[in-house]
Amino acid sequence: MKQSNILTHFKPKSYLTIVVWLIISILAAKFIIKDAIPYFSFEKEAFGRFFNNRHILILHISCGILAMLLGPFQFWKSFRTTYPKRHRFIGRFYIIAIIIGTLCATFLAWTSGIAIHWSWAFGLQASALVWIICVLLAYRAIIQKRFQQHREWMIKSYVSTYSFVFFRLMNDAPFAEHLGNFIERGPTLGWISFAVPIFITEIILQWNKK
Repeated sequence: MKQSNILTHFKPKSYLTIVVWLIISILAAKFIIKDAIPYFSFEKEAFGRFFNNRHILILHISCGILAMLLGPFQFWKSFRTTYPKRHRFIGRFYIIAIIIGTLCATFLAWTSGIAIHWSWAFGLQASALVWIICVLLAYRAIIQKRFQQHREWMIKSYVSTYSFVFFRLMNDAPFAEHLGNFIERGPTLGWISFAVPIFITEIILQWNKK
C-alpha cells in the first residue's frame, strides 16, 4: 500500500521540529497569559518596584512579545521561499522590536533594577546585550550574504528572546523558594536563563558541522 504524500514528507526530524515548536508555543502562551497580560491592567500591585517606570516596562514587554510572535516566520522555510519580501519585511520589524526592547531593558536595569540590587541590574543588562548583539550579528551576516551564519545568529537571537520566559519558569518552580529570597536567587537565575540556553543552542548548531 502506497504511503500518502504527507506521510512520505514527514520524517522523524520533521516530527521533532513540530514537537519543539509546540513546546515553544506552549511556553510563550503561558508567559503571555500568566506573566505579561497582568501588567496591562496598570495596577500598582502588578508592577511592584517597576511602577514608576511602568510605561517603559510595558513597551519592553510589548517588544518582547512582538519578537516572540514574529520569530517563527523567520524560520518557516516555505514562507521564506514563497514570500521573500514579506520575510524581509517581518525581519525588519523583528530587529526593530529587539532594539527598542533592549533600550527599554537598559533603562529599567539602571533605574528600577538597580534599586533591587546591583547584581540584578547587571544581569538584566547582560541579558539585553546578548539579545541585541545576536540580532545585529544576524543582520550583518545577511547583508554580507553569509546565509548559514545568518541562520545561526537568528536562532540564537530567538533563544535569547525567550530568556525571561525561562527566568519566569525557573523562578516559579517549587525549588526556587529553597534558593533564598529574590535578591539572592534572582541574579543567578537571570544569568542561567540566557547563558545556558545559548550555550546549549551553540552545541546543537556545531554538533553536525564538518
